Amino acid sequence: MSEATGGGLKSWLTTTDHKRIGLLYFWTAFAFFLVGGVEALVIRLQLAHPDGHLVGAETYNQLFTMHGTTMIFLALMPLGSSFFNYIVPLQIGARDVAFPRLNAFSYWVFLFGGLLLNASWFAGPLFHAGVLNVAPDAGWFGYANLTERQYSPGPNIDFWLLGLQILGISSLAAGFNFVVTILNLRAPGLKMMRLPTFSWMTLVTNFLIITAFPVITVGLLFLMFDRFFGTHFYVREAGATPVLWQHLFWLFGHPEVYILILPAMGIVSDVLPTFSRKPLFGYTVVVYSGILIGFMGWGVWSHHMFSVGLGPIADSVFAATTMLIAVPTGVKIFNWIATLWGGDIRGTTALHFAVGFIAMFIIGGLSGVSHASPPADLQQTDSYYVVAHIHYVFFGGTIFGLFAGIYYWWPKMTGRLLDETLGKVHFWLQFIGMNLAFFPMHFIGLLGMPRRVYTYSPDLGVSDLNLVSTIGALLIGLSILILVANLWRSRTHGAPASNDPWGGATLEWGIPSPPPPYNFSVIPTVESRLPRWRTERHGPMKDPPARPPAPIHMPGGSWWPIVAAFGLPVMALAPLTHTLWVVFVGAAILLFGIYRWAFEPFEV
Repeated sequence: MSEATGGGLKSWLTTTDHKRIGLLYFWTAFAFFLVGGVEALVIRLQLAHPDGHLVGAETYNQLFTMHGTTMIFLALMPLGSSFFNYIVPLQIGARDVAFPRLNAFSYWVFLFGGLLLNASWFAGPLFHAGVLNVAPDAGWFGYANLTERQYSPGPNIDFWLLGLQILGISSLAAGFNFVVTILNLRAPGLKMMRLPTFSWMTLVTNFLIITAFPVITVGLLFLMFDRFFGTHFYVREAGATPVLWQHLFWLFGHPEVYILILPAMGIVSDVLPTFSRKPLFGYTVVVYSGILIGFMGWGVWSHHMFSVGLGPIADSVFAATTMLIAVPTGVKIFNWIATLWGGDIRGTTALHFAVGFIAMFIIGGLSGVSHASPPADLQQTDSYYVVAHIHYVFFGGTIFGLFAGIYYWWPKMTGRLLDETLGKVHFWLQFIGMNLAFFPMHFIGLLGMPRRVYTYSPDLGVSDLNLVSTIGALLIGLSILILVANLWRSRTHGAPASNDPWGGATLEWGIPSPPPPYNFSVIPTVESRLPRWRTERHGPMKDPPARPPAPIHMPGGSWWPIVAAFGLPVMALAPLTHTLWVVFVGAAILLFGIYRWAFEPFEV
């Protein structure tokens, strides 16, 4: 092994070990998740009573814009990536990902992009804005032509479009890496239809990433040219149309929904069999339905645009495709329930979150089907009904699924078990708080409260419902504090984890917790889809020996991924400060880092 395994700062800054990068992704994304949660609490406290004065209109616009952007691009996606990094190579019997240094590069680009976005909260004095905050304020969707220079003259939108472009580079780098890793680095005998479901959903997700992010990149480049070079891609008076942005954004945006939910579906599909002691019911159907969701996700984007006026033919087509995509999703739900049916259930915290995911995602899916009807959608669009729907999908779905993964794989990642009592308190507080926070929003929206308004009149008749919603949000905040305490407590007081504390069926449970740098002392040969369980045709495979029979060479650490990644935010400072020479400095740093990276020996 070449890479240092110590805990010094240098070893973390230069690491190319997929497990360490997974932990870096986890803690960074979790920190951004807490930031996004604080933004959400301020929003809810502002709306707890009519005519609220906690924050003003401009700050409120910044809060809901940054909350959505942070949760989607800086928290949920990279939390999924933390499991891609840590777990997928273990599940497929690999020593590392296909491109370890590209993996490190993708993390550092993500970190710098997230820091650039959030620096906007404090960058006002640098731009002589007269206020501290110049955070993005046009919504996480950035609808044109509100984002044009004449309507948003400050640096707020510049931070948003440059930050998202940097984050897109990170996502694309990771996406190509994991597609190649899963297709090329599987252990002998691990055929595609023997892959764990989580690894399958990771593959589908990363195919979506490498095809969807170029679309939003094109849209952001058009916007950048409009704002900095005087073009008119979204200006109607110049012969263009703001609707072009909506098409580009939602052509990315709806695959993005599945980029966020498919990893959670994969986690749940691994957790349920382990704690019901049964193979996943209809494994092949679950896999193909995930693939079908990935394909069909490209054909539903305009249901976000029913109120635009696309015409009856377009509305009818997208209504039909939106209803159809519910079919493979519903298939998965029936498969999960059938997996539990008649099983030897162990009510661990991970299972609680997995079952909670199913229940909450059903509610989010049903409200989504109501959006598939253009006449109904016209009543619901831009109301709090939509806010309720998206949070049942992303919070009740993605976050519950990711938390199931945390409680399931934490022993493998750290060698320590989380406290089950604290875990169940966390679950029930979050489950109750979530339904208190978001279920009333269905009625708040149907009673006429528009989304994205910083206050409302008491005459609207939604004051009590908004207060209940705020109480629910505070309960969610309390539940997350319990999770933080549980994670922190596990460092010193968590029970030591064996190789396989849950009796799992997949390869990661046959190696030490946490795994050694080389993962497997001997690359396993897989003979069944459930290699560690006894099946009708195969007995459980033997765990690899504790020590490798021969020296194992692993990629060394490298400074050049972080150096190359640092060039991107430096380049972004050029348009922010309108200083041309800065872009050449950033480009020089980027190119120098890539050059040294390209000619660096594989083992250093």
